[in-house]
Order: sequence, then C-alpha cells, then structure tokens
Amino acid sequence: MGKSLDNALLNLELKGEYERAGERLGFGMEELLEAERDAGLGNGGLGRLASCYMDSLSTMDIPAWGYGLRYQYGIFQQLIDDSGAQLEVPDPWLDHSNPWEIPRLDTSVEIRFYGKAHKNADGLSGKWEGGMEVLAVPYDLPIPGYDTDNTNNIRLWSSKPKRAFDLSSFNAGDYDGAVAAAEEAENITRVLYPNDNFQKGKELRLKQQYFWVAASISDIIRRFKKIGASWDEFPEFNAIQLNDTHPTLAIVELMRVLVDDENLEWDEAWGIVQRTFGYTNHTVLPEALEKWPVPMLDHILPRHLQIIFDVNLFFLQQVEKKYPGERERLSRMSLIEEGNPQQVRMAYLAIVGSHCVNGVAELHSRLVKDMMKDFVDFYGRDKFTNVTNGVTPRRWLLQCNPGLASLITKTLGSGKWLKDLSLLKGIEKYATDKAFQKQFEKIKLENKEKLAAYIERTLNVKVNREALFDIQVKRIHEYKRQSMNILGCIYRYLELKKMNPKDLKDVAPRVSIFAGKAAPGYYIAKLTIKLINAVSKVIAADKQISEVFKVIFLPDYSVSLAELLIPASDISEHISTAGTEASGTSNMKFALNGGLILGTVDGANIEIAEEVGMENVYFFGVLADAVADLRHTNYYSGLNLVPELQAALDAIREGMFGPPDVFDPFVNSIYDGKDYYLLNSDFQSYLEAQKMIDADFVNKPVWNEKGIRTVAKMGKFSSDRSVMDYCESIWNVDAQPLPKI
Repeated sequence: MGKSLDNALLNLELKGEYERAGERLGFGMEELLEAERDAGLGNGGLGRLASCYMDSLSTMDIPAWGYGLRYQYGIFQQLIDDSGAQLEVPDPWLDHSNPWEIPRLDTSVEIRFYGKAHKNADGLSGKWEGGMEVLAVPYDLPIPGYDTDNTNNIRLWSSKPKRAFDLSSFNAGDYDGAVAAAEEAENITRVLYPNDNFQKGKELRLKQQYFWVAASISDIIRRFKKIGASWDEFPEFNAIQLNDTHPTLAIVELMRVLVDDENLEWDEAWGIVQRTFGYTNHTVLPEALEKWPVPMLDHILPRHLQIIFDVNLFFLQQVEKKYPGERERLSRMSLIEEGNPQQVRMAYLAIVGSHCVNGVAELHSRLVKDMMKDFVDFYGRDKFTNVTNGVTPRRWLLQCNPGLASLITKTLGSGKWLKDLSLLKGIEKYATDKAFQKQFEKIKLENKEKLAAYIERTLNVKVNREALFDIQVKRIHEYKRQSMNILGCIYRYLELKKMNPKDLKDVAPRVSIFAGKAAPGYYIAKLTIKLINAVSKVIAADKQISEVFKVIFLPDYSVSLAELLIPASDISEHISTAGTEASGTSNMKFALNGGLILGTVDGANIEIAEEVGMENVYFFGVLADAVADLRHTNYYSGLNLVPELQAALDAIREGMFGPPDVFDPFVNSIYDGKDYYLLNSDFQSYLEAQKMIDADFVNKPVWNEKGIRTVAKMGKFSSDRSVMDYCESIWNVDAQPLPKI
C-alpha cells in the first residue's frame, strides 16, 4: 500500500489547498508526508499490484471491494547488522493507530477452525461443529479515484478472540491459560506470512488464508442477500478474482456455504461457484504452486477437505469420461497429489473452480498453458487468457516524480494523460529536441540528488550524483538473480583493480544499488544480502576504486523507498532466469520514469521492448525455450564455468570479501546446484550488455533520447488498461460513474 495521504490528495486534486493550509499552521507538506508510516500490508509485487488495481478500479468507476488482512506487524522491519546480515524485527506500523481506517465493528464475522465434520444422508452436504471460533473484525481503507467522485474500499480483517479473558482459568491459578485462547486468535493477523520452515508456521499460514477468505465470502454474501436476488443470480452481481493461489480456499468456502448453509443442490452450487471465480496465476515456479498436506487440512478445516475430495471425484469422473482408461492423465490432473502425506494442489483447484484462468504477461500466459497442458486440452484454450499487468501512473509518476509529471503535462497541454496513458506518445516528437532533453536530464539529476542525500543520511556514504545509477530492487530470491548482479559487481571491481590511475579517470562512474527483503527462513537469499554488504564494504575501503564505483545496499525496502529509487534510476535490472518471472511491475515503473531496462527476455520485459523499441532495452541471456536443455546439460554433462564467473567466485573463495567459509553455501549453490538459475550461461552476455550501457551513458543526447522515447511508449502499461481488460474479458462488468457533486 505505501502511504495514503499524498496519493489521496493527488487523486482528489486537493494537494495545493492542503499545502497552503499546512503552511498557515506552520507545517511544510514534505514534513507532513514524512510523518506517515508505510502500511504493513502485502508482500512485494502481489500486494502492490493489488493496490494499483484498486486505484484504477476507483478511477475507472468500477464498483469493487478489495480484501486483505490487517497485520499488526506487517512483514518485518529489515535491519542490517555489523556483519552485513539481515535482521528481522517487528514493524509496529499500527502503534499509533491508522488514521485512514474505519472500523466496521457491526459487520464482524465468526470464523471456525478445527472441530468435527459430518456428512448428511445425501452424502454431499454436511455439518461442521465444535473446534475454535474467532472474530474477524473489518477495517475499511477508502481508495479515492482520480478525477471522479468514486471511492472504493479495501476491507482488512483483524482477528480477535470471542472471549478475551478466561476468568475461571485465572481464578484456578492458570494465568497463561486465561489468555491462551485470546493469544491464539490474535496470532492469526499478527505477522504477514510467518516463517513456514516448521509445522506451526505452516499451520498459521493456512489459518491466515482461511480466515481471510471465509470472512470475505461471508461479507460478499451478506451484501448480496440485501438485494433479494436468487442464488442463480449471484455470479451476475459478484465477480471474485483470485490473486494467485493464496485465496483458493474461497472456492471451497463458497461451496460449503451454498451446500451446507443455504441447502442448494451440489450441481447448482458448483455451477454458481465456477461462474463466480476467476483465477490469476502469477508464477510458474514449481515451489510457488501451493500445496497443502491433507492431514493438516483435515485437522484445521475438516469440512473443507471433504468438499475438496468430492470436487476431485466429480472432476476426475468427467476426465475419465472424456479420456477413458488414461490412468496417468487422471493422476496428473487430480487435485490430490499422492505421496506421504497426500497434498492438495491448490493451483489445480483454482483452475477447476474458476471460469477463466489468466497469466499476467504474454510469455507467462503461454508458459501457463504449457505447464497446465492437460487442463487446456480438457477445457479448451478459451478458458485460458492473458491480462498483462500494469501500474497506476498516479502514484508511480505523478506522485513519485512530480518534476517529470509537470514537464509532461506542460508539454501535452493538459493532465488528461493521467487517465489515458496512451497520450504519453505525444512527447515522443521531442525526444531529440535539445531544450526538452535538457529539462528531462535536469529532472533526472534532481531525483538522483534526492536519492544520494537519502543514502548519505541512511548509510553515511557519499555517492557521485553524476554517476550512472544502476538499481535492482526486488524480493531477494535466487530466480531474480541478485546473485548475478553482485557477481557482476565483483568482476567489475577486479577489472578496475587492474587499471592504472590514468585509465581509471576515463571510466564512467557507476553506483550499483540493491534493496529488498529476504524471507526469514530463506538462507541463501539472506547470505546474498550479506555478500552484497561485504562487497560494498571492501569497495568503499578502496579509495582509488570507490571514486568510480560503489555498491550500496539500502535496508528496509518499502513502497516509500521505491518512490525515491525509481525516479532516480538510469538503469534498472530485471534479470530473472528466462521463463521464471511471470510479469514484473517494477520494470514498468522504472521505464515509466525514464529509467532504461537491463533484462532477460522474460515476463513483461518482452512487451515493454515491443512498445518502446528493442534499441531502448538492453537484453541479454538465453531464451526461455533453451532453459530446460541447458539445465539438463549442466546436470548430466558437468558445469564448465566461463572465466569471468570463475574469477568472481574465486575472489570470494580466496577471502577478498571476508572469511570464505561464510560464503561457501552461496558459492556451492552454483556448483552443487548445477547452476539451476543459469548464471554461467548468461554471465558473459550480461557483462557485454553492461559494457554497452557504459558506452551509451556517456553520450548524453543518445541516452536522453532513449529515456524520453521509453516514457512516451509506456501507455500500454497502465493498470487502468489492465482492469478494463479484466472487466471486458473476465468479469463482464461495466463502469458505473457517479454523478458529479
């Protein structure tokens, strides 16, 4: 979510009035905006994408609700200790309350866990009783649209105990037991995605997911019942989009309510469910396609497991009817993966329970169809489609880069582009205009100065504002390949060390900036952060080299930090192994602000290049179609490292950046892992692309032209376009503009 004040004032077109009012009270606008804390909601790209979509739904006059959890401590606040390692501490973003939220205590919902489930005589409906009940208390966050009176809400659920204190336990001397039930209830929304490397963490994640969807389904049904329509009309009034597999239990919960509580026949209820849900797949990584152990579901959600088995039985009967005798196909398509224990394949459940499945970039949608080929064959290709992601230009240009937004508005003669981003193409004719280039370059430098000042305040490190700012900001993960970036930095450092002082003076200065959080239980990702900081420390201590090259890791990445980093980038790196990044949206944000992309032929990088021109994107690396064969070769024929990568790894092993045994697991992840993420295959072309960037950056007219043309061609990547695609191709929803007040 980020901060709300600035975004709300801009969307309501009231920022000027509030700024003047603040000045009369003795407060500067920047001071007021800085006082707000980032909301501790959402985990990286998915949460931020949902926020962009809510902004666009409000702006485009689409009636919508967003649902989430009101985490007490968010994900975590990231600190970096003296050794360069990530530390996680609570993010107490609600300590001083949240002025934007509106408690809706009158619509709280009771949510059940555990207990016993019994089937009725018909063998399909059932009863769920006993166990533990908690309260889901809703808090609404208003999301005002831009240039409209329409405002939608994000409803966040907070878990509370039905009874906060057990007096009888307390009087019996069981003081811990007196508050145990309350603690268990409140733990559900205490922290975003707890560490699931152990059983209790896995169980808590499952409880979070069910708590979220059960409360939301109850809320949707409560609202629907006020209309007085028949259940068959439910999909006409409600389109529910699953943002990846995490809310898939909503399918089962709606089925439970319809069959058990509302006494609908199974086939009628299942038809309603399928017509209501759409499923957006956000990843093709096997480990990200969620599975839940059957024993865990049986323990926590026994009635839902019964429904899942029934759904699976009827589905496989249909498959058997279409493909008689193909037992392997039945096994491949079953919602239940056999093993010890059995697992429920949540992505398969999402496909079977939805009327439409979409990917989020053209390449990704093709890969989804390849990965789910059995389902494509069964349902037909029409069920599977693409909606390329987008970002809101209100936050990601108007708010974070007011200088560039003002230049665009002045040049185009109006701010209409903020609701029709395709109008940006009107600045392309100024791409070679010297006066326009000068203004564009000046704005970029001002943004770099702001970031440099932040780096100095935060890390006490001075950076050259005139240097090339090379930025990679993402969740730390092996497939996103921060490892390739830092190994490239090491190789650059080794090459600079070979130069004499005279040659060093001719080197284009560069600042490589990293930011991002690693999951608390993801050891290699956390070790990557430690290595980045170790490299940064060594280069900073090398007075000669640090004049032309610095490596920076900015801790505690957030939306607010992104709003500072993105306008300041010269180059942004989107370098995932081809075929692993579904889309990406940070690439869109950087390009929208005139930062050029260094990337693999992956995700939305491809579509961005198609729009802005291949000459304005620095591509490198193997294509997605070659990845499987390269992995096979690495595994069975051995790994022969290219000299440049070998030199970088040797520098680590020889102790240049600290005791080598500390980083042995990082190095061994490449050797022992048979270079699964293909650093070796891509490393030389990555370095060649960096050389091209160095050469182009010093030619300012060419560099500025590239940046201006990139901004001008980013019209496709507005989240306004994305949500209208959903409305037309999946939701069948029309805009409902409110009359102007």
